[in-house]
Amino acid sequence: MSAAKSLLIELGTEELPPKALDELSAAFLRGINDGLAKRGIAADFDQAKAYASPRRLAVHVPNVAAAQPEQVVERRGPALSAALDKEGQPSKALLGFAQSCGVDVAQLEKLETDKGGWYVCRSVRAAQPLAALLPEIVDEALKALPIPRPMRWGSHDYSFVRPAHWLVMLHGAEIVDGQVLGLASGRKSHGHRFMHPKPVHVADADSWLDAMRAAKVVAEPTERRQRIRDEIAGVTVQTGGVPRVNDGLLNEIANLTEWPVAISCTFEREFLTVPPEALVMTMETNQKFVPVFDTEGKLTEHFIGIANIESRDPAEIRKGYERVIRPRFADAKFFWDEDLKTPLASYMAQLKNVTYQQSLGSLWDKSVRVAELARIVANRVGVDAGQATRAAALSKCDLLTRMVGEFPELQGVMGRYYAMHDGETPEVAEALDNFYQPRFGGDAIATGKVGQVLAVAERLDTLAGIFAVGMKPSGNKDPFALRRAALGLARTLIEAGLEIDLRSSFVEALEMLPDAALAAGLKPGKDGNAPALNAGQRRAALAEELYDFVMDRLRGYYAEKGFATASFEAVLAVHPGSLPDFDRRLRAVAEFGLRPEAASLAAANKRVANILRKQAEEPGASAISRTVDSAHFESDAERDLAEALASAQRDTADSLEAGNYTAVLNRLSQLQAPVDVFFESVLVNAENPAVRANRLALLGQLKAQFGGVADIALL
Repeated sequence: MSAAKSLLIELGTEELPPKALDELSAAFLRGINDGLAKRGIAADFDQAKAYASPRRLAVHVPNVAAAQPEQVVERRGPALSAALDKEGQPSKALLGFAQSCGVDVAQLEKLETDKGGWYVCRSVRAAQPLAALLPEIVDEALKALPIPRPMRWGSHDYSFVRPAHWLVMLHGAEIVDGQVLGLASGRKSHGHRFMHPKPVHVADADSWLDAMRAAKVVAEPTERRQRIRDEIAGVTVQTGGVPRVNDGLLNEIANLTEWPVAISCTFEREFLTVPPEALVMTMETNQKFVPVFDTEGKLTEHFIGIANIESRDPAEIRKGYERVIRPRFADAKFFWDEDLKTPLASYMAQLKNVTYQQSLGSLWDKSVRVAELARIVANRVGVDAGQATRAAALSKCDLLTRMVGEFPELQGVMGRYYAMHDGETPEVAEALDNFYQPRFGGDAIATGKVGQVLAVAERLDTLAGIFAVGMKPSGNKDPFALRRAALGLARTLIEAGLEIDLRSSFVEALEMLPDAALAAGLKPGKDGNAPALNAGQRRAALAEELYDFVMDRLRGYYAEKGFATASFEAVLAVHPGSLPDFDRRLRAVAEFGLRPEAASLAAANKRVANILRKQAEEPGASAISRTVDSAHFESDAERDLAEALASAQRDTADSLEAGNYTAVLNRLSQLQAPVDVFFESVLVNAENPAVRANRLALLGQLKAQFGGVADIALL
């Protein structure tokens, strides 16, 4: 094996978990590439490719060298300062190091760097062939795979995500001998479990993919997904309709099949009286079937199953799929019909019997708190408070229905259907569903105003309650999904433009909690003698903590939108109470940062902040006045800056009041020239105390004007 050739590694297993298969495959490729590179084995790593199917993980790497090059090994020994004794003779440390290297002290070399000098032993390690290194590389790659619960099989000690049955390792046409997971490598692979049960002879690494296709295995995931799309399109031509297959479902089907074949199926039309979300969820989540809609977006009685076999009798497979789906749909129809017999509002009293959290009371207690918060928020943002409180009162009722009990994912969705059936207003019914939004990353916020208010009220109560009882997230543990709730709250306030003071709203939410909740979250200090906070102080401290928690979520939100961290911190420094106001400030600061005057004014503001801080730290220093007395001016630069500040303040007053921060900063950017001249020609720390105080007051005005928008010094 002298020339560079393609390398193929295939591990055959029992059926791998479909949701983890893509991650396992990518990690296996990384592990093989890293293992080869670490050992100095040359290859076209950019062209390396991962393959995966339910019964195999494989990696193909082109132009892999047959051996690693000779390697220079350098061992570092004692520092030069400690290597010789007072007589200049080798110390025990140096003698021991030389002995461990198997050489005389005279054969050691010196290594001198900026950080010091050391004795080193350099040796040449002979090149090792790929065949000697590959089993270890594969073993390391497999052990590094993200497998939370590896399993054992047989009587051996090794483990893997699923039992392994065969191993192919080929360098070109030659077998790379070795053992991994107790399997000896060879060139015998296996094809489709049923359509090609005999072993598959693999001639060389580059012919493996075609050998798999011939054995009825589409080993390339992208090709397999495209085959599924083509199969679905093919049967849809016969049945009509518009199939819906999202990426998640497509990937899962692809990871469940090696030779996908679409089968067109139908179910009884009577089931279409059930809300389509329940039927679609059953098809997609439980059975991995593809629902079919008409051109108007309504669910039809058709669906498509993806078989993992090219059957001689597809009608039997069709019957099996239809037989499997029927009882699930029958259950859903039964739950739907039974739930319609009970008005949604009648479940309110039963919420008292369902505990939300021990110190926070029942779901009824939570609903009451959320309803009051919804009323307060609705009145502040101009939304019908009656509809908001009604929606809040009904928001947990569908949790007690039969349908949601069987299909928890449908909470909110079913509340909307039951509310519409009971004659609730469209706004209330819609709010019961979309107040859960955003349900996941990238999801939209609630669309209706009532739903937006309810979404805010629900998250205010959840965050305040769980923080109050001391169950805030830590590390990767977040059992109440508070990080998602905080981001959902922030996004709803910002994207819906709901102007409420976040800290005050948290205080109000905390005031509605039972006393037991605040008491449950109290923890003594490390010495057990921490001063006790009264209820008001504790609420204020928690509200501040909650505000910071929401802001931490917003850092990532704005970073994804391309806003600089410095711009975010500049706005955060002035602690805006309203998040839509925060958003307007941030956008204005980001635009200001692009202006040519920005760098100079940011530096000036930083200089001003440092001067004022040092002045405040002086022993016996009094508060810096904001009043400027023109009688104490000693130069035109002072007068010009004072006039420029006064003019800017007059010009920006209305814009600042209206929240037009872009206009404010555009006007303040005109201060660059007088500010630069001031610092070039004026000594702030004048010997005359009155002059010095006047100049400090002038700088205080400058800082205050920019501080009306953000702390520009942080840019």
